Amino acid sequence: MAPVSLRIHAIAYGADDVLLFDLRAPARGGLAPFDAGAHIDLRLPRGITRSYSLLNDPAERHRYVIGVKREPESRGGSAWLHGDARVGALIEVDGPSNHFALDESAPHVVFIAGGIGITPLWSMVQRLEHLGTPWTLHYRARSRRGAALVDELAGHGDRVHLSFGDEGAPSLDLAAIVAAAPEGAHFYCCGPVPMLEAFEAACAGLDPARVHLEYFAAKEAPATEGGFVVHLARSGRTIPIAAGCTILDALQASGVAVPSSCQQGVCGICETAVLAGVPDHRDLVLSEQERAAGRTMMICCSGATSAELTLDL
Repeated sequence: MAPVSLRIHAIAYGADDVLLFDLRAPARGGLAPFDAGAHIDLRLPRGITRSYSLLNDPAERHRYVIGVKREPESRGGSAWLHGDARVGALIEVDGPSNHFALDESAPHVVFIAGGIGITPLWSMVQRLEHLGTPWTLHYRARSRRGAALVDELAGHGDRVHLSFGDEGAPSLDLAAIVAAAPEGAHFYCCGPVPMLEAFEAACAGLDPARVHLEYFAAKEAPATEGGFVVHLARSGRTIPIAAGCTILDALQASGVAVPSSCQQGVCGICETAVLAGVPDHRDLVLSEQERAAGRTMMICCSGATSAELTLDL
């Protein structure tokens, strides 16, 4: 699907170091529909592409709203959006795509958010309100001033449980939250890596179909051991992967243009079909079943356990 050009209709304060961007079609037309949990990819200056979760109600068809936290070690995405983006400017946008879909058949949903991880969960809350599905939310942030969407959440009463480190609140007891949930509840978590790892541990005894999470950062280092070759089926080229390089690094150095963004295996932009060979998966997008099938991989972080890989490139 070709990218679309959207106008920055509004930029609003979301929290300390968090801005909310309202993106709309220049001709005021409708946008491609999206499901709760979806994200869009922004093509920014200097060849930067970044993925951001949609936080608005999926019933809306006239706009996409994202929340962007200024990251102190930004590689250009949040720094540009916080420092250079202006209302009225046009941005190229890909998507929406969804690797964190809401299971609308769940009898009850428990959300666990950390920091800017609240954004996709807020979209899910709005969808569940339309469906009439009961839900609860546990939201942890370092400070109230740095927590986005607190005012929007305030109207949902005791279904929302806020926890702020600067107010002395202890860290979330994820095991207790999971144990206290209604029977058959589904669990969704989005936040920093330590929270997600604790969440996975707390849900280890549950049916995996009831456990849903989205990482914003990698859990492990990318595969840079090298020592194998990649055959590109469509172009007929063969690219050696040297030690210290990812597949994406080697392809780009050889002049092969491949879409990419996070370079950590969390956004899914560089997903590539595997025609032969055995990938060494390091991503956080594919399910265990998809990894075992070996039909696709994230070339920004994953390598190979076989001497050769053939990719649909």
